[in-house]
Amino acid sequence: MTLHLTEDIRSVTDLKRKTREMIDHVQQTGRPMILTTNGRADAVLMDAKTYEKHLKASNLSTLLMQAEEDVSSKQTRPMRSFLKAFKHAHKI
Repeated sequence: MTLHLTEDIRSVTDLKRKTREMIDHVQQTGRPMILTTNGRADAVLMDAKTYEKHLKASNLSTLLMQAEEDVSSKQTRPMRSFLKAFKHAHKI
């Protein structure tokens, strides 16, 4: 995803005046829009589909990070041991 500086950075004042137009632009391009206040980045506007995609990726990253920490700290066990305990616990 490429950010277009001339199209994707707008002021909060523009958002107030052209809300529908800016939302349509974000939905059509799939690119987030940086909103500025007094010339500084203040917020990001993105369509719900893109936000959901980023949220899923972030959640997956968090799970992977926890798994990597478990491996690093030797908080793992052999698969056979896990499957045996799992089958027993779930009466499989």
